[in-house]
Amino acid sequence: MPTYVTLANFTDQGIRNYADSPKRAKAFMDLVEQAGGEVKNLVWTMGAYDVVAITEAPDDVTATAISLKLASLGNVRTTTLRAFDMEEVELIIKTAG
Repeated sequence: MPTYVTLANFTDQGIRNYADSPKRAKAFMDLVEQAGGEVKNLVWTMGAYDVVAITEAPDDVTATAISLKLASLGNVRTTTLRAFDMEEVELIIKTAG
């Protein structure tokens, strides 16, 4: 399954309700699992982003749908990056010639 790195920042609503963050994280994990994916890691961070999640999803369409559903709840704004493992990068390099 493709891997995704999601960088999240709390919105005003999300930071006002920061104490609910662990509960919201569990709901996010459930959302990903219901979509056929898996949360590999989820951490709260200091710096430019408040939360970083490493997930797998069946495809880009599913990953995008998960991001839209998450954002629609109003607690975070996200940037999602498609990540490539070593095997995928080797294939990309081979394909590029």
